[in-house]
Amino acid sequence: MSERASSPDRRAAEPCAAAPTVDHMSERLLLGEDLEKEYRVGPEVVRVLRGATVEVGAGEVVALIGASGVGKSTLLHVLGTLDRPTAGRLTWRGEDLLAGGEAGLVRFRREEIGFVFQFYNLLGEMTALENAMLPALLSRRPARQARGEAAEALAEVGLADRLHHRPGELSGGEQQRVAVARALVNRPRLILADEPTGNLDPKTSTVIFDLFMRLAAERRLAFLIATHNPELARRADRVYRLVEGRAREMSAGEAAAPTLNQ
Repeated sequence: MSERASSPDRRAAEPCAAAPTVDHMSERLLLGEDLEKEYRVGPEVVRVLRGATVEVGAGEVVALIGASGVGKSTLLHVLGTLDRPTAGRLTWRGEDLLAGGEAGLVRFRREEIGFVFQFYNLLGEMTALENAMLPALLSRRPARQARGEAAEALAEVGLADRLHHRPGELSGGEQQRVAVARALVNRPRLILADEPTGNLDPKTSTVIFDLFMRLAAERRLAFLIATHNPELARRADRVYRLVEGRAREMSAGEAAAPTLNQ
């Protein structure tokens, strides 16, 4: 990982050819192994995940691609413990996440994971600062401390001059950066991002992805990003393609190809 940290911008020029090698055994944060997820719709059972395996190491940027409706959001929800798998194993730094009770999962989500969504999920009546404060307040930190941490996170994503603007007064890219700041406030080790550039124009999408790359390099913060954007996916350290409920890691050659068939 040190190679990327010393040269965080290199992948923009050479997207995949020189991606760093990760020692997964020592660096691994999250491992979802043979994950299955099914839903019952009336008499019918819909199998969304059929043995998907995904791992993310500290400081990695991992992309997840696949056709619409294939289950990328479901996989992120399971990996983030927002939803329990029907079968499979989920570990965090080698510890079984599913062995404990719901209280442990709530604590895990609060302390270790940040979530970024396509539609921002900001509260319209609150300012950027107030939106970004919410995770700290939910963690029962004093309001003054939460306010300071939120202001710091907003400054880190380039919004120091937008603290008191409401979502309706911000551009789409600015709203997404507020959502990123909110995800950063509790200092997680991993960000799960579900189509974070899906509502943004190409230039703004690149700005948001550049922000992710910088945070990965500077904070050793890991990202797992579901995306339809092949240009952005190619900049990731590794790429998984989700097909028929199974996640297959793409080779460097496949990821470097002119197009990523989704």
